[in-house]
Amino acid sequence: MKYKISVFCDTSFFVRLLDKNDALCTNAKGYFRYFTENKFNLMISTIAIAEYCIRGNYDDLPVKKLLTVTYDLDHALRTSEFARIAFQARQNNKLQVNDRNIIPNDTKLFAQADCAKADYYITSDSKSVKVYNAIKEKTDIKFQFIDLNTPYNQTFGVLDL
Repeated sequence: MKYKISVFCDTSFFVRLLDKNDALCTNAKGYFRYFTENKFNLMISTIAIAEYCIRGNYDDLPVKKLLTVTYDLDHALRTSEFARIAFQARQNNKLQVNDRNIIPNDTKLFAQADCAKADYYITSDSKSVKVYNAIKEKTDIKFQFIDLNTPYNQTFGVLDL
């Protein structure tokens, strides 16, 4: 059986994808098309679903194309490890994230992506790369961070579809 590449999608990816007036909608659609045409496994957390549904509708999400990942004990334990690293980095002035909380969702979603053995994590939250980098420096996480502000063809080195 051929290995499938997997992508863990955070809330902001779907917010951008489903809002045609959003400045990053074109990038999100490009990634989504690239992922689906190349048969990537797309994952969404129940945490991201809850966040999305604050302002959006569950039925708008492309759930038939997504694997839903529920937050479980393994994720909680990995989150605590990631959060500990992020808090220590912030205390040592190696992580400047004064304008955001660390645990609420960055570390939870990163833990889920890690436990699910995702190859990529996609978000439009450019600031969360700071938390990702702090964690990556101290752990063996394997997934790559994709910033939605960079078009898919630049990320994957392909010609535009």
